[in-house]
Amino acid sequence: MNIPERGPGQRRIGVAVEVPAPYGAQLQEARARFGDAYADAIPPHVTLLGPTVVDEVDVDHVHTHLADVAAQHTPFRLHLRGSATFRPVSPVVFVQVVEGIVECEALESHVRSGLLHQELRFNYHPHVTVAHDLDDAALDQAFDEMAGFDATFDVAEIVLYLHGDDSVWRPTRRFSLTGEVRTG
Repeated sequence: MNIPERGPGQRRIGVAVEVPAPYGAQLQEARARFGDAYADAIPPHVTLLGPTVVDEVDVDHVHTHLADVAAQHTPFRLHLRGSATFRPVSPVVFVQVVEGIVECEALESHVRSGLLHQELRFNYHPHVTVAHDLDDAALDQAFDEMAGFDATFDVAEIVLYLHGDDSVWRPTRRFSLTGEVRTG
């Protein structure tokens, strides 16, 4: 995992769509079963902003930015189904987003603007990681076992996470999606 260095007076944050119960617990249990060391440290999610370092003096600006983003986007349906992989480029197996892709892409682009602008190492691809940095046998197991995974839920908020000194990602603030639904 690519975690940027954090200095004094800085916080490491991320922004994501949280996978709710009961699906989040199912995905976290699967990740642990595959032997992924990050299973207990990273709640199941769809990333909107990967690990990012911000100065503590800018945290209120981050909150304002995320509130503004959330106010411009409407709740949407997210459908997770089946497994896929980034191999051979990256040793990752994930559950695919099959509905809600456009909404995730729009949120990601908007979140990753202004104060939080950054270049991406790879093109954005919404997904939920279930196995990372494991040997081929474990990645194959994850791919096979998650092929039948299917979950649909409504997304009504984005979540700001803080990366603790213990390497655990914890939700710290939620921003409700309150944009107006446009018709016709």
